[in-house]
Amino acid sequence: MTKTPIAAITGTNGKTTTTALLGKIMNKSGKKTFVTGNIGNPIIAEVKNAAPEDLFVLEASSFQLETTVCFRPKVSAILNITPDHLNRHKTIEKYINAKSRIFANQNEKDYTILNWDSLETRNLSHLIKSKVLFFSRKETLTEGAYVEDEYLTLCFNGKKEKVINITDIYIPGKHNLENALAASLMAYCLGAEADIIRNALQEFRGVEHRIEYVCEIDGVVYYNDSKGTNSDSSIKALETMTRPTVLIAGGMDKGTDFDEFVSYFNGRVKALVLLGETAKKIETEAYKAGFHNTYQVSSLEEAVMKSKELATAGDCILLSPACASWDMFKSYEQRGELFKSIVRRLRGAD
Repeated sequence: MTKTPIAAITGTNGKTTTTALLGKIMNKSGKKTFVTGNIGNPIIAEVKNAAPEDLFVLEASSFQLETTVCFRPKVSAILNITPDHLNRHKTIEKYINAKSRIFANQNEKDYTILNWDSLETRNLSHLIKSKVLFFSRKETLTEGAYVEDEYLTLCFNGKKEKVINITDIYIPGKHNLENALAASLMAYCLGAEADIIRNALQEFRGVEHRIEYVCEIDGVVYYNDSKGTNSDSSIKALETMTRPTVLIAGGMDKGTDFDEFVSYFNGRVKALVLLGETAKKIETEAYKAGFHNTYQVSSLEEAVMKSKELATAGDCILLSPACASWDMFKSYEQRGELFKSIVRRLRGAD
């Protein structure tokens, strides 16, 4: 067991962004911070380098949490829960139980941060022994983190502070506002000042492979969202796009449905290019929803070339697979790096 306190983050989506953002805030506050887990080095590799006054910020997956026994973070957070990894967990109940391991050993001296706007996370509060705080993008809360008069607002221990106008947060999208609320509230619990949080939110540029701008070619903008490994994550990416979108999707089948995913195509997706195990499955759901402009390809390079053919100036091409990468790649990072390499070759940069 380490004597260095841990701030641990889980959820279906937003873990990496929230973890990286919290790490930035705490580093700016003067705390020596190790960003670990699914992002950075494994925590076990950093324990020898950390002192009791330092901090671990840990991204924790359901796979990691389900086998924990003594794990006890000082501050934990569950950002959201939507169906994912059902090929592993079999039922949504077992998936939620795995996520809930993050607070299982916490006590009244610790904090648990939950998403008020997600019933799945809100309903966990009665199981928790630690101090529960909520964040909300949609409602004003009596305590926690929320939006009031267009300001990200923190209310904790009788103190209320308006931190930053939400339009000044650098990373775009409703989902990133939720990530910012969660990271800010966790940082506040850990002693970070409001001005430090504000500066970090203004400076933080997001994480690689998550709605990552690649380049513009002939008036078409290319985005790498290879970290969009489930439907909910890819829906959030689509909601961020402001141009007609040629979408590249498909990958390993994790046992989830795509009906909600394809319901977001209307008015957003101009054409759909599909690859991997789920290509036919997604195409079938798209057809059921009345979307027929689909194309199946056999490789990521073919997908990029087909997308370039379909796009015109003013459009964007978005890689957001809504699936895991393991049917064709070692990781979503490898998939994203290959996408960027192909696109940059098109531009003549490589």
